[in-house]
Amino acid sequence: MNKVFEKFSLNGKKSLVTGASQGIGASISQVLAEAGSDLIIIGRDSNGLQKTRELIKNSGRECHVIASDLSFENEPEKIAKEALNIYPTIDVLINNAGTALLESTLSTTKEDWDRIQTVNLRAPFILAKSLAPRMIKQKKGKIINISSVASEYALENHIAYSVSKSGLNMMTKSMTVEWAKHNIQINSVCPTIIMTTMGKLAWGDPLKSDPMLEKIPSGRFGKPEEVADLVLFLSSSASDFICGQSIFIDGGFSIM
Repeated sequence: MNKVFEKFSLNGKKSLVTGASQGIGASISQVLAEAGSDLIIIGRDSNGLQKTRELIKNSGRECHVIASDLSFENEPEKIAKEALNIYPTIDVLINNAGTALLESTLSTTKEDWDRIQTVNLRAPFILAKSLAPRMIKQKKGKIINISSVASEYALENHIAYSVSKSGLNMMTKSMTVEWAKHNIQINSVCPTIIMTTMGKLAWGDPLKSDPMLEKIPSGRFGKPEEVADLVLFLSSSASDFICGQSIFIDGGFSIM
């Protein structure tokens, strides 16, 4: 294998991707499989997971499906236990599953707040905490948390979502302080609006999307495969000296 390509290879690796039934998670799963990883994919939509599984199988890789709702209190622990029964170690953890709530501060209920924090922040914490000991034992591992530009830039009607993603970025830094010495690299990926099904529902109205596009120098929103390619880099040995970072993939939004 060409030495450059070898750096990006995931041959022999075992990856776990949450929120893999569609959108960014499905694209990440497909790219990791094409790079040589076997996968465990997690999501609420069983039909969507099966479609992602077929994409992975077409790449010649092994794929295990776990249908699960991370908003349920004990689900992250159950997922981690089941994953470690399938593979002795998870080499790459992609905390991609997330949920959004577009409500003002005054309209956000306690229940809304708790649900967003549970899925977007608590579940990634539990999964990382549960899977890291095996990574520490083998002295290597990768954890990539899918965050958002909203983690650093305040947007109207995003308070619960933004706080959850900001917390995810700090979790990334805190885990790096503790685990980088074990050759585990943890990073956050912070996309701008990505035109998934959820992205289209939230931003499909030109009255809402046009003002946002004016703030993006590239003049467009992102594509799921563009996020997936960055995740592949961070999952590979090519990124072994990058850790604790919140990397913006935003067409230049964050420079404005």
